[in-house]
Amino acid sequence: MSVEALLNFGVVIIDKPKGPTSHQVSAWVRKILNVNRTGHAGTLDPKVTGVLPVALNRATKLINYLHYLPKEYVSVMRLHGEVDDASLHRVFEEFQGEIYQIPPVRSAVARRLRKRTVHSLKFIEREDKLVLFRAKVQSGTYIRSLCRDMGDALCVGAQMEDLRRVATAQFTEEDAVSLTDLLDAYVFWKEDGDDSLLKQYIKPGDSIVSFLPRIVVWDSALKNLANGSPLYRPGVAEMPELQKGELCTVYTRSGQFISVSRFVGDDEVVAVPERVIVE
Repeated sequence: MSVEALLNFGVVIIDKPKGPTSHQVSAWVRKILNVNRTGHAGTLDPKVTGVLPVALNRATKLINYLHYLPKEYVSVMRLHGEVDDASLHRVFEEFQGEIYQIPPVRSAVARRLRKRTVHSLKFIEREDKLVLFRAKVQSGTYIRSLCRDMGDALCVGAQMEDLRRVATAQFTEEDAVSLTDLLDAYVFWKEDGDDSLLKQYIKPGDSIVSFLPRIVVWDSALKNLANGSPLYRPGVAEMPELQKGELCTVYTRSGQFISVSRFVGDDEVVAVPERVIVE
């Protein structure tokens, strides 16, 4: 895939530094790569570092689908009082599964009680009142609120001291690149014609939705599907087992990504498009 194609339909996983907002990082990526549009998945506070997927141009249509999958964090919690190890481990067990939380005062959403899922909450180590832990949580879960609520459950109070996101959906720290390295890679390509690093850093846009099941269609169906037509049964070449209403991707047999669609599964219509990407 050429660099031009990746810039038109790609995603770069930025290792966000402390200081700027996620919006600022997204704007810097837009400026560095000289693209028209960028969009990020999952806002990180200015003081928080880590994995921030930034979609380029046409891939911005897909970036919000990452909210369907969990995010993973490593955090330091500061306890406000003395807590023994047994009580600490007990609270870590209690806060796994479905929890209720109110977003912190400084947040991008309304401060009302809502339910979220904590998939895993693992104690790593402690040094006096500082506790290092790893959390895999449903998108939209606030680790700051989680620390506060665990402190309340321990009857001593607690606050989040530091936070790093180590994974967003299928993208991890191993995929992440700094803004400086991204800029260097772009300069190497523009000035020396060396596109190897840029191709390494920018992933194809459809990797954003690689977690969705895939329907493969005959190439002859491409024209109608590109115009937003539903997918009818004669156009299907390969299809996994799907539940009604389930999201899926649609590709041609030659590997061209067409759309994200929603499975209907009646006698005639197989799926209806939700985001048509193919030009």
